[in-house]
Order: sequence, then structure tokens, then C-alpha cells
Amino acid sequence: MRKIIFTILTIIWMAVIFWFSANSADESAEMSHSVGKVIGHYFVDGYDDWPEERQTDFAERIDYPVRKCAHAAEYAILGFLLVAALCDHAGGERKRIICCIAIGVLYACSDEFHQLFVPGRSGQISDVLLDSCGVLAGIAAGWIALFLFRSKKTSSSISSE
Repeated sequence: MRKIIFTILTIIWMAVIFWFSANSADESAEMSHSVGKVIGHYFVDGYDDWPEERQTDFAERIDYPVRKCAHAAEYAILGFLLVAALCDHAGGERKRIICCIAIGVLYACSDEFHQLFVPGRSGQISDVLLDSCGVLAGIAAGWIALFLFRSKKTSSSISSE
């Protein structure tokens, strides 16, 4: 049942990524600027006292790192979900890891290809590389979490004997 739930969550997350990529350049910029304003609100002293123009300028200045962090984060989540969905499939551990990497990287490629058809957007090889790094980080975090979960499960079953 867990495998089915994580497979569904993985597909839903892929749809979320697709939806983000389907936003026009203007919609995407507006979304990342709103994130920049939230960052300013919570992390910059006196930000709320700044004039609106200065707040907007701040959001625009941090737009590039916000977008790139969003790319990496959304694909890290995908990598983690892929591990959770595929961790119990048949085959060796190495084969499952390669499968997770392949699915994540191929999805990153398809996402950038999709953006070629969205107004004002473009497909970027650098974004595929960034997304792939995010996938790898998520896969690593997923395997570490899985290892810790299995270790805890094993140690608790040993101690209950």
C-alpha cells in the first residue's frame, strides 16, 4: 500500500512541476517576486518599512537565486519521492538507484522541452543540470532516510525479541 501511495504522490508532484513550467514568463516572474517579498518580510530587518518600490527592487534582485533554488528544491522532492516509490521494487539496490536517477533526469529534460512551447519561457540545459543535481540530492536524502528507517526498524525488532 505504501508503494502505491508514494507512486501516486510522485505522479502528483510531477504534475505540480508541469504546472509550474506551464506558467508564462510573466506569471512565473510574479510568483518568484512574491517569494522574494516573503523572504524580505521574514529575513530582512526593516523590510516592511521600506517603500513599495524598494521592496519590489529587492524581490527583483533576488529573483535569479529564488528561481534556481526553486528548480533544485522541486527536483530534490521528486528524487526523494522516487526513492520512496521504488525502494521495494524487485532488483538490486543499484538498479533501483539508477532507475530513480533516470526517471528524474528524463523528467527534467522533458520539463525543459515543455517550456519551449510556453510563452516567454525557454528550455535551458543549465536548468536540466540544476534539476538533475536536485534529483541526486533528493535521492541521496531518500536513501539515507530509508537506511535510517530500516536500521531503526531492525534495531527495534531485535530489542523486542
